[in-house]
Amino acid sequence: MLNLTSVAPWLQNEGWYGPVTATLDWCELNHQFSPYIAEMANTLSNIFTVALAVLGCVEAMKENLPTRYSLGYLGVALVGVGSFFFHATLLFEAQLADELPMIYVGSMSLWVLFDNKPGYGLRSTRTKALIALLAAFDILFTWSYMVYRNPVYHQLVFGFLVVSNTLRVTYILHKPEAAQKISQKAKTTITNFFSTGAALFVLGFIVWNLDNIFCHNITRWKLSLGWPAAFFLEGHAWWHILTGLGSYYMFIGIQYVTLCTKDYPNSFIVQYRHGLPHVKRLHIKVQ
Repeated sequence: MLNLTSVAPWLQNEGWYGPVTATLDWCELNHQFSPYIAEMANTLSNIFTVALAVLGCVEAMKENLPTRYSLGYLGVALVGVGSFFFHATLLFEAQLADELPMIYVGSMSLWVLFDNKPGYGLRSTRTKALIALLAAFDILFTWSYMVYRNPVYHQLVFGFLVVSNTLRVTYILHKPEAAQKISQKAKTTITNFFSTGAALFVLGFIVWNLDNIFCHNITRWKLSLGWPAAFFLEGHAWWHILTGLGSYYMFIGIQYVTLCTKDYPNSFIVQYRHGLPHVKRLHIKVQ
């Protein structure tokens, strides 16, 4: 029998924000270290995602890439910020600040992939129609999730968006037009980045579910091991790190494939800085 009340005097109390109102709670012990942060590892692990997204945004702006890509990175950062407050408070309002941006970023990535005709303006009929569909989808999901507060529903819709993004990238790379515009080397690079990101998502999902399934045993191990070493056993915190990195790699693939199809493909390459890939604009003259 775990004597959880001996870990921290406020462990089974409400915490500074009041009672838990979120529809989800995780394996990490609540308010173990502070009444102000419900889940310490799950909260602080989001800083990694936010830092990655900010770095990606800065690099995209430095290379003067279209605004849609900077906004995509800022969307990922918003997910990290929302998740930070969700795990710190375990309030339903903060849960929405985590989960809704996940859907918005996933649907925006899908919009970027479908809006792959030449040009980056918003005036074409196709682009306007896609924006309208994007807005309608996000509004409908937001309304339905407020009515039907089932986290499994959110997870299924998010999974659908991730799979849809993957299928769309695969379709673009196998279109006859891609064979004419995108070199085999670029195709391989795009495939590697996107598949790496998807694999990181799958690994994170496995770790997250193992954390849920074996929570009781893992909690015993954490109490036996002691902190800070026990932080390495927080499975949902690893989900944040793995999916943060996975999102980054997948978005690099989305950037590269859409830049190649909407622009002159030889104008862009992928280079590594700070140990991470970035899309770089080459200043060359088109004959």
